Amino acid sequence: MPFIFVYGTLRTGEANDIHRAAARHSLPAPTLIGAGTVRGELVDLGDYPGLIPDTTASPVSGEVYEIDATLIPVLDAIEEVYPGRLSLFLRTVLPVQCGEASIDCIVYPVHAEAVALATRIAGGDWIRHRLAR
Repeated sequence: MPFIFVYGTLRTGEANDIHRAAARHSLPAPTLIGAGTVRGELVDLGDYPGLIPDTTASPVSGEVYEIDATLIPVLDAIEEVYPGRLSLFLRTVLPVQCGEASIDCIVYPVHAEAVALATRIAGGDWIRHRLAR
């Protein structure tokens, strides 16, 4: 079963909560592994953030889950990632720090050039940023 790192609206309690997404499609519930971080920049895109991976940048906070592979198409649809079609987000695998372990996780970063003028989120935590604005 694959692992996923969620940093924005797919986090617990957010607009696209990964648990609710699975439940809506009668899929197995994701299993929380723990809090995680990936190096990069977080940008504010209004109703949601975007992650620009950068191994030299500060950590971006999120959650690591083990998921059933049948949930991936649902998440692709939420992020509007479709084969052969260019979109803002892409699906990739990145190493994510989770406690003392590094776990290869599915992540949905944005194309950096598409968000070049977006406001950077200091501190790398979407929920903290959203609540403070």
